[in-house]
Amino acid sequence: MKYFKYLLTAVFMTAVASFSEVSAKEKVVPKVYMFGFSASFNDSTVYFTDIQTVDNAWIETKEKFLLGRESYSYQLKNYLAGTMRQPDRTCIVIYAQKRKDVEKKYMKMKKKYTVKTNGKYDVKYINANEFKFKTVNMSSEEETVSVDSFNQ
Repeated sequence: MKYFKYLLTAVFMTAVASFSEVSAKEKVVPKVYMFGFSASFNDSTVYFTDIQTVDNAWIETKEKFLLGRESYSYQLKNYLAGTMRQPDRTCIVIYAQKRKDVEKKYMKMKKKYTVKTNGKYDVKYINANEFKFKTVNMSSEEETVSVDSFNQ
């Protein structure tokens, strides 16, 4: 009987936890400023994109995280693999809602790979005419369509 009470309590708590909404709120912001960075373990070449404006980006409201960060990184990775013939690179995006903040991050990273390393890295720049980030739509309808299209 004692175990039955514990089991019943556990089932009840699980049901309550599954019905409660704990997800973070998301919103679309008019502009996000971002740049991309790419490096590889196989060579000393690193790539920086220009600081770009991405319109209608999705942000998680509580922590201010950019949603779809991996999709933006894959955009840069695919560009480098296809156009620049640089496969197997690790790509990241750095973003901020204020241009001043992202410029500060850009200068810090640029300094890290140019000044502080005394020419150890071959730094190359990709301007906005060559590569442009495209907005990633994170609406639930878009996700449902894309998931269904992969299952066919």
